[in-house]
Amino acid sequence: MHYEDPIYGPVTMTEPVLNALLDTAVMQRLKGIMQHGITGLLGITEPITRFDHSVGVMLLVRRLGGSLTEQIAALLHDVSHTAFSHVIDYVVDGHDDQSYHEEMKEPYLAGSELPHVLAHFGYDWRAFLHEDAYPLLEQPSPRLCADRLDYFLRDARGLGLANEAEITWVLESLVVVNGRVATHTLPAAQWLAYTFIRADDASWANFREVGLYEVTARAIRAGLAAGTITKADFWLTDKPFWAKLRAGQNAELQRWLALISPQTHFVWDAANPTFCVSTKLRAIDPDVLTHGQLQPLSALDADFARHRADYLNRKQGKWPMRVV
Repeated sequence: MHYEDPIYGPVTMTEPVLNALLDTAVMQRLKGIMQHGITGLLGITEPITRFDHSVGVMLLVRRLGGSLTEQIAALLHDVSHTAFSHVIDYVVDGHDDQSYHEEMKEPYLAGSELPHVLAHFGYDWRAFLHEDAYPLLEQPSPRLCADRLDYFLRDARGLGLANEAEITWVLESLVVVNGRVATHTLPAAQWLAYTFIRADDASWANFREVGLYEVTARAIRAGLAAGTITKADFWLTDKPFWAKLRAGQNAELQRWLALISPQTHFVWDAANPTFCVSTKLRAIDPDVLTHGQLQPLSALDADFARHRADYLNRKQGKWPMRVV
């Protein structure tokens, strides 16, 4: 299979297991799941799909020298994402950990064609349930890993925070030391770390986007209560799920649906909030290979350590938001 990726360029995949997995219904379904949920559907953020990201993480693991098994794990790591991606975490009150897709991964995979496809190539599907078994794919925050790097690079490009030359430069700076992803230059680590925080502020933990996620979550809860949708509908793709939700006639549902719009604004109002909501904050602290040892950037750059701490302190907790 020949694949053209906007981040990593052209690649030819000759491994039969990868080609077979890419053709499965569960992987193809991810083409209809926006990485940014409702803001992707509304056109506020770039229409990056979970398929784009999943293939990208696999390609980055491949680029970093990961085994075929780890490439499979990377390709499948987001396969259990629901329609609207992390919006559903707001529905089930998982704002801060955003792990609903991980909690549902085992039952979702068990009911799919993946166990049969993987068994055909000699793999046990259960070996791919936990991403932390694959160190290139997943590392505890705030370290670098393929998952964190790929969604950052795609979003930074879409947000206008990174150009092609910067992405190429930073990819060429990556090294793997004892199974951990790091940079071999301080400037690359600094660019990654500062730009990652800018991306978090501009999108992932952006005041407006979090407000739209919460409004959409409240519409979905109203739709569930009215019987317009069920939790089984979470496994639709974005557009059919959205159409089914909007077809509901319940007054509470329609009240929230009317607010899901690029024209809706949110203001900080501790005295009279529509709701108070927190979200997951993301701010990496990349390892740097220096004198043969890995050290986090914060240990090498005191200014960055302060910047990161100030950012996290400023945005933590519940935000009192009034819908305008």
